[in-house]
Amino acid sequence: MAESKTKFAEIREWIVDHKLRTVGCLWLSGISGSIAYNWSKPGMKTSVRIIHARLHAQALTLAALAGAAAVEYYDHRTGSTDRYPKFLKPDNLNKD
Repeated sequence: MAESKTKFAEIREWIVDHKLRTVGCLWLSGISGSIAYNWSKPGMKTSVRIIHARLHAQALTLAALAGAAAVEYYDHRTGSTDRYPKFLKPDNLNKD
C-alpha cells in the first residue's frame, strides 16, 4: 500500500525539481512587492524607487539561490535524490 505524500512533501519535491523557476518567481514577487512598498513612500524620485526595488529583489534572489544550493547539498549528502537529473541517462554520460 503506497503512502500518500503530505502537502508539504509535494511542495518540497516540486521546488527541488524546479529550483530556477522557484528562484525566478521569488525574484518577480520580490521586485513587485518592493516597488509597491516604495511607491507608497512620498518624496522619493522614481529612479530611486526602482533602484531600491532592484536591490531588495537582488538580495532576496541571492538568499533564495543560497537556500537552493543548501538544499541541493543536503540532498546529495544524504543521498535522498538521484545523482543526475531525470532527463539524463547515467549510463551514457561517461562514454567517449
